[in-house]
Amino acid sequence: MKRLVVKIGSNILADEKEGLNTKRISWIACDIAELQRAGCDVVIVSSGAIAAGMRKLGLGEKPKDIKLKQAAAAVGQSSLMWAYEKGFGDYGAKVAQVLLTRDDFSDRKRYINSKNTLLTLLAYGIIPVVNENDTVATDEIKFGDNDSLAALVAILVEAERLIILSDVDGLYREDPRVNAGAELIRQVEEITPCIEGLAGGAGSSVGTGGMYSKVLAAKRAISHGIGVNIVNGRRKGLLLSVIKGRQQGTFFKPAKNRLSHRKGWIAYSSRPKGSVVLDSGAVKAITEMCRSLLPSGVVSVEGEFELGDSVYCVDSAGKRIAKGLTNYSSSDIKKIMGRKTSEIEKILGYKYSDEAINRDNLVIL
Repeated sequence: MKRLVVKIGSNILADEKEGLNTKRISWIACDIAELQRAGCDVVIVSSGAIAAGMRKLGLGEKPKDIKLKQAAAAVGQSSLMWAYEKGFGDYGAKVAQVLLTRDDFSDRKRYINSKNTLLTLLAYGIIPVVNENDTVATDEIKFGDNDSLAALVAILVEAERLIILSDVDGLYREDPRVNAGAELIRQVEEITPCIEGLAGGAGSSVGTGGMYSKVLAAKRAISHGIGVNIVNGRRKGLLLSVIKGRQQGTFFKPAKNRLSHRKGWIAYSSRPKGSVVLDSGAVKAITEMCRSLLPSGVVSVEGEFELGDSVYCVDSAGKRIAKGLTNYSSSDIKKIMGRKTSEIEKILGYKYSDEAINRDNLVIL
């Protein structure tokens, strides 16, 4: 395996009372350093800044107030990176801190710049440690959990595998905290609504993501041909065991028909500025006949957007059907919706394209 992303959750790295678990960080560093020596590029997506800061601030439980979260992250991030510096330094490996926000993915230029930075660090033999920039992030730009961030980073660096270190062994058919005899699902061929339902909800008191967020992250990654493992990060040696091909935890098989990186960016990273509501004929054309969206199929417009912005395509019931980059602004689409392509230039005074959204810039959801 040439490149992988390892996501490490807060509940693996830290305890709300004891702070950072430097011993566990050390043996995770040992495994990753060994992978690097074997020729594998590794990117870490790490939680733990807020959890580390909680102990320093004397907080007994995870703060709900965004300003207090940001303060805890600011206090804890330096401790977290110090622990990684020391842990990897003991094994002759170097790390670099990379802090990202949602805007670094939704803006195409910043997306490419982020990718170039990470690939340059890897080229110099440095292990990037990526975290959400909680110090400046607000509810509007937060990823919500680092499982989502890990999937986006895996897509960004074109990884072959995403390994999520959790506090459980994997995805179960029942909640193992309720039923000790619950069956562990060893392999998932396809993430269906049934599989999502098995993932349940709530996470730990330290982290923000539960099994459901991990399954949704896996869903994003496998659509790009990236295999995903969810394994118990509290059990020593499982990371290397997975890389050696042994069955551990739950493995999600990569999709056979993978999204291109451009369409993946449109689907998962671009921030939609509005929506266009389609008639039944347009819904059928783009979902069943692989056609572009024409202005004639648009019945109404929601929100304000400009040429090149990302928008949702929804049906008459409000269900999101697709997502794409529009060829016209919201004000222009309102003028040409329901009209034939031959009428566009006469109505607007110009014609940028026959399509409201070209098929190459459209992703079915």
